[in-house]
Amino acid sequence: MELPISGRKDKSLSAEKTEAILAGGMQEFLAHGYAATSMDRVAIAARVSKATVYSHFQDKESLFTALIRRLVEQRFRSLFNDAEAEVLHTPPEIVLRAFANRALDMGTQEPQFLNFMRIILGESGRFPQLARTFVSNVEQTSFKMLCQYFKECPYLKLADPEATARIFVGAIVHFLIVQEMLHGKDIVPMERDRLIDTLVNLIVANHQ
Repeated sequence: MELPISGRKDKSLSAEKTEAILAGGMQEFLAHGYAATSMDRVAIAARVSKATVYSHFQDKESLFTALIRRLVEQRFRSLFNDAEAEVLHTPPEIVLRAFANRALDMGTQEPQFLNFMRIILGESGRFPQLARTFVSNVEQTSFKMLCQYFKECPYLKLADPEATARIFVGAIVHFLIVQEMLHGKDIVPMERDRLIDTLVNLIVANHQ
């Protein structure tokens, strides 16, 4: 009778260590960048042994990949909830405005997200696999959901739903990079509501 209880404790301990390693990895990557971070640093930050880190993650790249997947899972899936049964029966201007606002909130109100994005962009030249992992994970979540919405929305008649989705997401990403990451809001400020209103109107007003 004691074995199942012990098994649950072991699984719980492993999950706790995984969380500690991920938290330690995020801390070190944000503080030192990808190239300068070592698994030794991660182990110290996570307060576990180096052997424990390697028992959970094969190498630094696999740890960084796990952080990317977690970021996408936690943040990007929430941008567009295709499980909401009413979404296809909601006016697209409401759906798209909510999507844009959620994306911009994530980019403007979560410093950790922006800093992590800076690492991916900054290290993409030397470590292109990091950027590829990020893009491929995003493609399978929020972008895929938005593209599917454009294909199925009964209120819109789009000639190319995929290209429209890329234009929509691209405008939001450009806004975040220029305004928030490159400090453009101090040089070429743009109100987010102005951007969202224009973007939504371009899609909705011309394709109904």
